[in-house]
Amino acid sequence: MKYRALFIVILLIAAFFAGCTQQAQTPAQPTEIKIGVIASLTGPASNVGKNMWQSAQVAADEINANGGISFKGSKVPIKLIVGDDESTQQGGQKAATQLITGDKVDILVGGYSSAVTSAYEQTVAEYKVPYIVTGASSPIITHRTDIDTSYIFHHCPTTDSYGMYTTTFIDQVVRPAVNKKIGAAADRPFRLALIYQDTAFGKGVQTAVNDTITKNNLNIQLVSQQSFKMGESDFRTPLTSIKAAKPDAVYIAAFPNEGAPLISQARRDIGLNTIFLSVENNDNAQFYKDLGQYGEGAIIESRFSPYTAPVGVLANTQSKFKNSYNARFGAFPDMMGASTYEGVYIAAKAIENSGTTDKATVRQALIDLNMPQVIEAMKGGTISFGKDFRESQFDLWMEQLAYNQTIGESRPTIVWPDNLKVTGFVLPDWYQPGSP
Repeated sequence: MKYRALFIVILLIAAFFAGCTQQAQTPAQPTEIKIGVIASLTGPASNVGKNMWQSAQVAADEINANGGISFKGSKVPIKLIVGDDESTQQGGQKAATQLITGDKVDILVGGYSSAVTSAYEQTVAEYKVPYIVTGASSPIITHRTDIDTSYIFHHCPTTDSYGMYTTTFIDQVVRPAVNKKIGAAADRPFRLALIYQDTAFGKGVQTAVNDTITKNNLNIQLVSQQSFKMGESDFRTPLTSIKAAKPDAVYIAAFPNEGAPLISQARRDIGLNTIFLSVENNDNAQFYKDLGQYGEGAIIESRFSPYTAPVGVLANTQSKFKNSYNARFGAFPDMMGASTYEGVYIAAKAIENSGTTDKATVRQALIDLNMPQVIEAMKGGTISFGKDFRESQFDLWMEQLAYNQTIGESRPTIVWPDNLKVTGFVLPDWYQPGSP
C-alpha cells in the first residue's frame, strides 16, 4: 500500500512537470498584437509624419472593428504604439530602441526620412524585428551590406524607380512639347536642372536621373545641380544659379515643407517661370495649400493623391479610405499615409499567415507574402516583396496641377501614362523655355 501511494505521488509530480514543459513550449495566446509605428511627429518632416501615424490608426481601427487579426482560430486586436523620430537620426534611434526593447512590439511599420531610417537600422537588425518601411525611399534601406537588412521590407518605390520614371516622362512628354513650342528641331537637347535635399533621399534622386540619362542615352543636358540642407526654407541663392543656367524644367527632390516654398520663391521672387517636377511625397494636402497660385502647371510623380485617383478597381477603396481619414482628422491623407495604412494591413496579414508572433516566422511570412492590393495599384494587382531586396512594386503616374481660383489652391489631373491619363500635358502660357 505504501509503495502504491509513493508510485501515485511520483506520477502526479511527473504530470505536473510535463504540464509545465508543455506550457513553456506552447506560449499563451497573446491578448493583443503590438505594431510599432515610427513616424516624424515633430521636426521638419512632421507634416508627412503625422499623416503616416493617423493613417495607421485608420487601418488599425478598421481591422479591430472586425475583431482584430485572425490568430489560431480566434481574433486578436491590434495595439498601435507610435515612436516619434523627431525628424533626426538621434530621435529615430531613440524611438526604435524604445519600441523594440521597451514596448516590445511584434513588428514595425513606418519610417520617412531615408537618412533618419538608415541611422537606426542597426538596432532593427540586432533585435531581428520585422520592419515594413513605408516612406524612406532610398534603396540604401535594403541594399546596404554593412548590416543585416534581411528583416527590413520596402513598401514604397525607391528613388531609383521613381527617379527613372520621372526622367523618362521628361524625355518622352515634356521635351517634345518644349521643342514644339519654340519651333526647335526634334534633336535639340533638353535643358534640365536639379535641386535636391542633401540626404540619402535627395542624392538618390540625383543619381537616378544621371544614371537614367546615361544608360538610355537620352537627349537631356543637366545644366545645374544644386543641393540644400534638410529643413531649409530660403532657396533663393541656389534658384538664382539655376535661373542663370536657363533650364527648360527643374526637377525637385524635397519634402513638402521644402518643395512648396521652393517653387513659390522661384516664381514669385526669382522670376523662374518654368515647369517644376516634384517627387511623389509632395502629393500632400498641405503642399497644395502652401503652393497656392504658384502650383499652376507643376508636375508631381505619384501613386496616391488626396485629390485624384485613376479610374478602375481601386477608386472605391481609395475613396473609402480618404473619407474615413477625413471624418476623423478633418483633412485628406497623403501618399505616405496611404502606404503606411497598407503597411498595417501587410503586418496584420503576415502575422495571421504565421499563426505566431515569432519574429523569424513573421519575417518568412513577409518573404512569402502574396496578398491582393489594398488601395494603391501594384504590379500584377498583388503586394509581394522581391527576393533580392524585398521591395514591392507599384504602378506610378504623373499629375499636372491647375490653379483653382475659387479655392485658392491647385488640383492635380493625371497626364501620363496614356492608359491612366485624364488629360494631356500642357505648357502654361507664362512658361519660359531655356536657351534654344
